[in-house]
Amino acid sequence: MRGANPQAELELAVLRDEGLADGESIVIACSGGPDSVALAATMKAAVRKRGWHLCIAHVNHGRRRSSDQDEAVVLHVASALALPVKCVKLADAAHDEAALRDARYAALERIAGEFGAHTIATAHTAEDQTETVLLALFRGTGMKGLAGIAVRRQLRSGLSLCRPLLRCNHAQLRRYCEIAALPYALDPTNEDLDYRRNAVRAALDALRLSFPGLDRAVARAAYTLADELGGKPRARLRRRVREALDESGELMNVDFEHVETVVRALELGRSGNFDMKSDVVLALRSGGVTVKKR
Repeated sequence: MRGANPQAELELAVLRDEGLADGESIVIACSGGPDSVALAATMKAAVRKRGWHLCIAHVNHGRRRSSDQDEAVVLHVASALALPVKCVKLADAAHDEAALRDARYAALERIAGEFGAHTIATAHTAEDQTETVLLALFRGTGMKGLAGIAVRRQLRSGLSLCRPLLRCNHAQLRRYCEIAALPYALDPTNEDLDYRRNAVRAALDALRLSFPGLDRAVARAAYTLADELGGKPRARLRRRVREALDESGELMNVDFEHVETVVRALELGRSGNFDMKSDVVLALRSGGVTVKKR
């Protein structure tokens, strides 16, 4: 997601999320960090077009001195966005990461039930996807692990969990908050290298200097693999476009986003000419795909 208008780009990412139905009730998990604050703001901006009924939910783990400050930030954000908010403080905060995560999701599910929502939205990002894929790889995972964080999955309660920002990065989200003049909190535990994810994050920060497109590439790979494993119609369309380019000898150096533009056009039944690279055009006519040289 590149460009000069991060607000428009992020709002478009949320609007394009096909897993979220128009008019549905959604609980937005908000920690008070820049990612979840930006998620709340982008979803509120999309309400007019999608008709969503939104509620912000905050789970206060009470594990550090700044926990109450995080809650105050969430309350401020909810007021600024004119959205209802529900805060829950865990009585017995677990110290194990897995147990803590389970307690957090259980609290979010209770809030969703009270609000009448069937979906919980979380602000997982492209960086989160990269870390997840690498941690799975280091454990010796199979194809499912390499697909990383799912864009959408069912919780045991029957509620859906969605991550509309999986292909967006932290810098975009923080910039969005700054442009919108929304406050956010920073979690000091993110610097604790005793947590494996934080150790991977620190190593990736060094790699990003040499590979600035790293997170976008990993998120793209995980996204396409998940489509393939799930047998999604989009995966078949993507293969069709790539095979047409490959058969014509023009697949090399075609950007993924150009392929995705054609895939979206096929999904919508559109026709037209689509630039693949400087001297190659892909023509769609009545569902047919033809590769042409300029």
